[in-house]
Amino acid sequence: MSRVIHFEIPAAEPDRAAAFYGQVFGWKFDKWAGPTEYWMVTTGTEGTPGINGGMMKKPGGIASTTNTIGVESVDRAVNEAVAAGGRNVMPKTPIPGVGYFAYCEDTEGNLFGVMQMDPNAK
Repeated sequence: MSRVIHFEIPAAEPDRAAAFYGQVFGWKFDKWAGPTEYWMVTTGTEGTPGINGGMMKKPGGIASTTNTIGVESVDRAVNEAVAAGGRNVMPKTPIPGVGYFAYCEDTEGNLFGVMQMDPNAK
């Protein structure tokens, strides 16, 4: 069974969004050292229930928070989503040092991500 492992918040003004979530929930935002403008979001202390996430500059077409589901194979998950009536919105993409990622839509038009962890991804 696959579980939600991450969420992403798109933000037109990341500093403003970080200040909002920090003030309201006490979340911590750290700039990611990767190749894209991205912030890692810590929502609580290690060992407590919940998940952490990320924030990105709002790209075109993504207007709401998106959940990411951990999978063994991005290719298989995308194929299964399409076979079940969904669609692939963004193809499999490597995230250096993390793994592989893709965006899909379910049959209701809801966006979700699938992520395959592989620290050797380049």
